[in-house]
Amino acid sequence: MASFAGEFQFPRLERVVSGVDTVSTLATELEHRRLTRAVIVTGRTLGASALLDRLTQPLGDRCVLVYRQAKQHVPECSVIELAKAIEQHRADCLISFGGGSPIDTAKAAFHTLLAASGTSSTEDGARGPIHIAVPTTLSAGEFTAVLGITDEKTLVKRAVSDPRLVPRVVFTDPTVTLETPAWLWAASGVRALDHAVETIYSARQHPLSDAAASRGLALLLEHLPASLSTTGAEQLEHRLQCQLGAWLSVFGMPNAGLGLSHALGHQIGPRWNVPHGITSCITLPHAMRLMASVAAERFGPIARAFEIPFEVARAHASARECADHMARFIAQFSLPQRLRDVQVSREEIPDVANLVHGILDRAHPNGTVSREQVESVLTAAY
Repeated sequence: MASFAGEFQFPRLERVVSGVDTVSTLATELEHRRLTRAVIVTGRTLGASALLDRLTQPLGDRCVLVYRQAKQHVPECSVIELAKAIEQHRADCLISFGGGSPIDTAKAAFHTLLAASGTSSTEDGARGPIHIAVPTTLSAGEFTAVLGITDEKTLVKRAVSDPRLVPRVVFTDPTVTLETPAWLWAASGVRALDHAVETIYSARQHPLSDAAASRGLALLLEHLPASLSTTGAEQLEHRLQCQLGAWLSVFGMPNAGLGLSHALGHQIGPRWNVPHGITSCITLPHAMRLMASVAAERFGPIARAFEIPFEVARAHASARECADHMARFIAQFSLPQRLRDVQVSREEIPDVANLVHGILDRAHPNGTVSREQVESVLTAAY
């Protein structure tokens, strides 16, 4: 038996504060860290919501700006605009409030400031504001050092990775998720499932990644439907369990590397303005079917989460069954499951396949899937 060899990079996240109404301690967090000039980063919808008052009122004059222009897929223009605002207001704290868009916009602006300061990603003493995240969806960007910035001209999203970009503190408070539209909550939950699955069947397997992703997958499968069908205290508990599942789902992903479903979503999303949760609803089952044909032996933890018998001798059949179960699970939320449903042009599939294959080839120099296989997944998803 070969001995295990590998490494695991831990995120620089310092604290995750979980529970009902924990966001009420946000002002205390700033006081503890002696932060006096906070910029809140959010989108237009939450920026006009009464929920925002739960953050701004306790902060008082510590809140020097509410930036409401975070946009889906993080266009470069909003990143530059926010970075300038941070400098102008001499902010020592960023509070991202919302889903992946404001969280990644805050991370991207911080990255812009770090680049301008000339510090490298290997330097521990990062200059710039402290980032605190208050997520309202299950996209889990608040737990990673990775983000994507979209070029508005080409509509191509480029990935940025820097260990200093992970928020220092994350508040997972289910009470701030109750106004999140049901479709967005469900779609972001599927995105979290995508994180877990692609971590588990990655070629860069690690026991810690597998353990976290497996538990996250099980929590999401159990609690996501109920988080939408229940009310009151019961709903809050299901939503909190989903938030914990989303965290666990993405915990090992930086070590697992970029998976096929994610690579597809990164390019389909900005090109046709499709939310990443929806891209996962469309691409994940098809990516799973392809991976079942090339790495079925890695599906054991996924099969256990779906309570599917898994035997090495019939691993391929079990892995295919996992993909079918995932498709049926996603179908219950009445979200788009075909590329044609989100106005993706069939004629552009070869171009997307070329782009995605090139990205995967650079991310996995030892080889992953062929261009023809990428195109076959897109065609099946159409």
